[in-house]
Amino acid sequence: MTAYEVHKPPSHFVKKRLKRNTPAMVSIVYIFILACMAIAGYLIMPDGTHFANDGLLETAKKPPMFSVDVLKKKKDIVVHTPSVIDILLNGEENKFFEIPIVGTPKIIGDSVFFVVYPGLEKKSLHTTKRLEMGLPLVEVVKSIYSSPSEILGKNLPHNYLTRGDSTIYLDERQNVKKAYRNDLIKEFQSKHVEKKTFILGTDKIGRDVLSRLIFGTRVSLTIGFISLIISLTIGISIGAMSGYFGGYIDKIALWLMTITWSIPAIMLVVAVRLALQSEGVWVTFVAVGLTMWVEVARVIRGQILSIKQQDYVEAARALGYSNTRIIWHHILPNVLSPLAVICASNFASAILIEAGLSFLGLGGPPSMPSWGTMIKEGLTELTPSGHWHLIIFPCLAISLTVLAFNLIGNGLRDAFDPHTNSK
Repeated sequence: MTAYEVHKPPSHFVKKRLKRNTPAMVSIVYIFILACMAIAGYLIMPDGTHFANDGLLETAKKPPMFSVDVLKKKKDIVVHTPSVIDILLNGEENKFFEIPIVGTPKIIGDSVFFVVYPGLEKKSLHTTKRLEMGLPLVEVVKSIYSSPSEILGKNLPHNYLTRGDSTIYLDERQNVKKAYRNDLIKEFQSKHVEKKTFILGTDKIGRDVLSRLIFGTRVSLTIGFISLIISLTIGISIGAMSGYFGGYIDKIALWLMTITWSIPAIMLVVAVRLALQSEGVWVTFVAVGLTMWVEVARVIRGQILSIKQQDYVEAARALGYSNTRIIWHHILPNVLSPLAVICASNFASAILIEAGLSFLGLGGPPSMPSWGTMIKEGLTELTPSGHWHLIIFPCLAISLTVLAFNLIGNGLRDAFDPHTNSK
């Protein structure tokens, strides 16, 4: 220790020891990256629709790095552009109806002709005529009012009228507009055909696995954070009262801890759902938090039992300080070391519990992607010959995240108490 460090607070040495722990620092960086991905969410997901549910059935169960050309047909409905905050929270509806195609579409006259990607019709590849489709160019490029209307005239089969090189049409808001053929062709070539690459493949209904994996990061970290807050609030309160006051309060608290610890998480989730009459994902947050407070309470109780007899606590009592002030300002700051370690451990446990509940169908809504739900769906499609990517990526995400939090917990333990370092 240098002369400069003699007057440094203990937190300085804790940070210094933690920075020397390479596995813990790598884990902190990894968790930070996951947190940024969870916050950005829909902004960085290839499929930015709500819950990443915009799948293409023709491209179901494709392997990683699968690519396909997509023809994008403008939807014939009003698709509002949400604010950035709304996109962050709920995603954005796709403004196009996407059709996977083979080869380059051709424009003949006023129509677009293309060959649909075979997908589920793979056995019918020799009958290419069945897969060939044609759509009016204006219907692909523009949003056409889909309900019957007599604004452009009576007995029109569609709400547009082509005359020469120009087309008069009703947009999705029933406004009369005019478009020229050359402009439609340019817009089609620049905006309505693109190549989509599914980096981690697609699931059983053609949804992008990478997008669902990123959203699963948000679910796992959110449930870990909220469950941790719930467990800390209940655990610190009960553990502090139990350890400080003792007597009947301690006996009642110990009885409550024993009863709660004996209840399986699955039963608690079911009980909370029945009591609150809800199947929302927030019920899982509450249930997981209620299963983890016992460990926090036991650690806090044990620490306070050994600290409350210290001289500085007796001096605080002699000065007439209230019990609340003694607990919160004089005792709890001295138990931050084990509390920080148990927080990292509980975060990892919450992720595992949520994944297990989602795997059993007791997590959030079925349409909401979580790592446990992805494993459950992938297991039903797993075959000896393939589709391994449906399981391996969410399994890796769970394993690496839980490992990272455990390494952070070990690093905090060694940083707060260097004598426990096994090196």
